[in-house]
Amino acid sequence: MLSDVIRLQRLTAEHEQALLAFELANRAYFARSVPDRGDAYFAEFADRLRALLADQATGLLHFHLVLDDRGELLGRVNLVDVADGTAELGYRIGEHAAGRGVATAAVEQLCRLAVTDYRLTSLTAVTTHDNPASRAVLARTGFTAEADIDLDGRPGTRYRRRLVSSGRTAG
Repeated sequence: MLSDVIRLQRLTAEHEQALLAFELANRAYFARSVPDRGDAYFAEFADRLRALLADQATGLLHFHLVLDDRGELLGRVNLVDVADGTAELGYRIGEHAAGRGVATAAVEQLCRLAVTDYRLTSLTAVTTHDNPASRAVLARTGFTAEADIDLDGRPGTRYRRRLVSSGRTAG
C-alpha cells in the first residue's frame, strides 16, 4: 500500500516549482471538495510562498510535503494558526494518490511531529459535510466532532484531537 512508504518533508523555497505544478495538476480535483483558490493564488504563487515561508520561520505555521519513496509529491499537510499549544490542521492529497491511505498516514505523521517538534497539545480541523473522505480521515486519526460550522457557505464540522507527549492521543 502506498501509505506504507510516505514521508513528510518540511516545505522550503526549493519546492516552489514542484508544489505549483502539483497544485495546478490537481486544481479541478480539489475544487470538487473544497473552495477553489482562484486564479490570483496561482498568478502570485511565488510571492505567497515567500510570505508563508517567512511565517513558517517564526513558528506561526508549519507546512510539509507528502512524498513517496521516489520523492514524488503526493500531497501536503499543514499546521496553521499555531498559538497557545494548538494549531489547525489542513491537508490535500493529489488525485492519483487518493483512496490509498496516504492522507491517514500523513495526518498521523504530522500529529507525531506536532507533539515532538512543535510541542502542541491539540489540533483542530474543519471539513464540509459533503467531503466524506476528509471526514473519514479525521475519524481514523482520532479527531472528534466538536461543532457544526459554515465553511464558505457550505455546512461543515469543526474537529479536535488532543495530543499527548507519548505520541498517543486522547479524544
